[in-house]
Order: sequence, then structure tokens, then C-alpha cells
Amino acid sequence: MALLANAVNLLVQTANDDGGFHAPSILEFFPPALLFEGTPFEINRIMIIRFIAVIAVVLIFWLGTRNMRMVPGRFQSIVEMGLDFVRVSVAEDLLGRKDGKRFLPLLTTIFFMVLFMNLTGIIPFLNIAGTSVIGVPLVLAIIAYVVFIYAGIKKSPANFFKNALFPPGVPVFLYIIVTPIEFVSTFILRPITLTLRLLMNMVVGHLLLVLFFSATSFFLLMFNWYSLFSVGTIAFGLAFTLFEILVAVLQAYVFTLLTAVYVQLAVAEEH
Repeated sequence: MALLANAVNLLVQTANDDGGFHAPSILEFFPPALLFEGTPFEINRIMIIRFIAVIAVVLIFWLGTRNMRMVPGRFQSIVEMGLDFVRVSVAEDLLGRKDGKRFLPLLTTIFFMVLFMNLTGIIPFLNIAGTSVIGVPLVLAIIAYVVFIYAGIKKSPANFFKNALFPPGVPVFLYIIVTPIEFVSTFILRPITLTLRLLMNMVVGHLLLVLFFSATSFFLLMFNWYSLFSVGTIAFGLAFTLFEILVAVLQAYVFTLLTAVYVQLAVAEEH
């Protein structure tokens, strides 16, 4: 029912125009300001969606943990399952019990923040991910980058940068090639790839959904045999909506996993 409501909402939006086909545009990710226009605190539709996602995260975890019981109820079990997934499958598996506990709050926050903001892309009447504009992915990538540097320096203040830029075991004459590569890949490309991987997946997912549902609206309004194509386009739209749920979860997991991997590399014994 939620998928159908999402489809109907998008169809209604596209049916209000002149009936022609309007392909999705990148301008959809830059809606007009609703509050504080022209100031650093400008609020548009995507900002409101981000606020909704954050409120939903806080509310769900508050409701799920306010009355903890030894024998958990259904809702508490779901919340604990989500928390245990990040703790066991990401933090402890990659960082071990000690370091995993240190960085667990960060990894948990990143996972559920990205997850909930991704899922707004398929929620009826929201229809766009809070992570589909560069602000949130970039801020989270910078946080992951700063934590990676912090963890490495704290673990080995004297050797972190030395071992990162001059890997042990490499012949000295090769450092002229290896060191620039390591610098770019370790200290420049990591935050960029973290940002772009999440951002591009959410952008493409939204554009595909809008394309399928706007095409459905276009075919339906033709009132001839071309209208039969609307069956295929709406079927693809619903299928890709289900696929977007998988992508939303997967991207939250990948972003959190890579953050943990970078921290693990920073605290490795050779540093």
C-alpha cells in the first residue's frame, strides 16, 4: 500500500502539468526556500525532510529504550536487533571488542542517520532522500575522515603519517612513486569517494523513480493504445521502489563499514 501511495503521489504531481512528458531534472534537488531565504539558515523542502528523518530516529530509539525489560517486547527487540547489528557485524568484527566499543556510538549514529535519510526517498509525500544533496554525505565523510586521522594519531603519534605515506617493506627508491599515490588515495580520495558513493546512488535512484512514474502519467494521459505502456512503466516504478529500499539499507551499511575499515587501518599495530 505504501508503494502504491508513493506512486499515486508522484503521478498526481506529474498529472498537474500540461500533459506533456517532463523528464526528471537535477533542479528537483534544489527546491525553493520555504524559510529564511537568502540566509545561511535557509530551509527548503529537503532540509525539512532531513529534520523529519532525524526526529524519526530520535523518536524510535527513545520509544524503544525508555522502558527496557529483561524480556523485551516486540518493538524493543527490533530496536535492539538494529543496535546489535552495528555493534557485532561492523564495530566488533572490524575493530575488536575494545576499539569497537570506543567507536560504536559514532558508527551507530552514522548507520541509522544515513539509513533513515535514505528511506525518505520512497516514503509517500516525501519522495526524495535527505542524502541526495551533497551536504549530509559530505559532512558525514568529513567526520569519518577526522575520526580516522584522530584514531591514527592517538594510536601512534610519531608513526601514523610516516607509515601511511612510507609503507614498510617498500624499496626506498620506489617511495618517489608510492608516497604520492598513498597520499592521494589515503588523505584525499577517501572522503571524496565516501561522499560521492552515497550521493550518486541516492540521486540516480530518485531520478529513476521520477522517470518511471512521470512516464506512467504521460502514457495514461494519451488515451490511446500508447496508454498500455503505462502498465510496464508503473511496474518498473514499483519494482525500483523495492530496489531503492535495498539500496538505502546497503548504502547505510557500506558507509558505516568503510568508516570502520578506515578506523581499523588507523589503529592497526603497524601504525
